[in-house]
Amino acid sequence: MASVQAQPVANAAPEAQVQSAVERVISSIQADPATRSGDIAKTIAVVQKQFLPYTDFEYTTRLAVGKAWRDATVEQRQQLFEQFQLLLVRSYALSLSQLREQNVKFRYKPAPVAATAADVVVETHVLNNGDEIQIDYRMRRTPSGWKIYDINMLGAWLIEVYRQQFADILAKDGINGLLAYLNRHNARQAARP
Repeated sequence: MASVQAQPVANAAPEAQVQSAVERVISSIQADPATRSGDIAKTIAVVQKQFLPYTDFEYTTRLAVGKAWRDATVEQRQQLFEQFQLLLVRSYALSLSQLREQNVKFRYKPAPVAATAADVVVETHVLNNGDEIQIDYRMRRTPSGWKIYDINMLGAWLIEVYRQQFADILAKDGINGLLAYLNRHNARQAARP
């Protein structure tokens, strides 16, 4: 069964965008025997196809890298974005692979959005075998609609976690050191079965 590339709706409400992104990924994973059996490469492919169109991970990268982003060359910025996006996609895919055979339900809380709002948080609740986990998605208004740029799982916003980690690496080894770290990390993760 071929799945169609996700296409966010430019004027959709933020919670509708999150719901569409999450449910497209989950339904694609549950519909494919390979992803249901834990094939992480195929799960990553699903996340890239079904989730990435709803994100602005270039903005995420800029925020996580912080002040060093301004000092990076255009080529370094592109490499930072590509490597960090790969890290985020793989992390999200690994989290989703834990839910592959389970009867998971999601609840999406409508986000109050002022007409001039540029940033909003959409709260979701994942119901899994009697447990409830809150996952929040921070979104920003872009010319093509609301885009996810940060995720809060278990009380930690991804950007804050990575900003501190990256700041330590940048202070010690600079932009090229951060690129080397991301390349090594992604290569190690890709080598895992």
